[in-house]
Amino acid sequence: MIYAVIDTNVLVSALFTKNIEAATVKVLNAMFEGKIVPIYNSEIIDEYEDVLHRPKFRFTPSLVNTYINKIGELGISAERVHSEEAFPDKDDVVFYEVALSKEDAYLITGNKKHFPKKPIVVTPTEMMEILDKNGLL
Repeated sequence: MIYAVIDTNVLVSALFTKNIEAATVKVLNAMFEGKIVPIYNSEIIDEYEDVLHRPKFRFTPSLVNTYINKIGELGISAERVHSEEAFPDKDDVVFYEVALSKEDAYLITGNKKHFPKKPIVVTPTEMMEILDKNGLL
């Protein structure tokens, strides 16, 4: 199994798409199958709640709550590890710092440019390649 923080934009994209072959959907499926263990803290859960409940997305509360509850059930809570890295958006720092809490963990995001250029920051497609390389697909 692989430990990873899942950025909010990955959840939004997965819930929006009708394409079951989309990498974002595959990431969530891998999470449900226990191949990816999500890492989170209360700040990340709060962001999921805030963003996914926005009226513009039109996600039903039950759908949002199901995904957030599953992340809590299947994942592990972790504390932030302070980083000196610079971020264009201070709201993204928590995702990176929580990913640093577990050795060999990743941060899965659709916006790599918002994060330091580090091997732990990967796109959903790159995460699927990592799972495949590790014999988890």
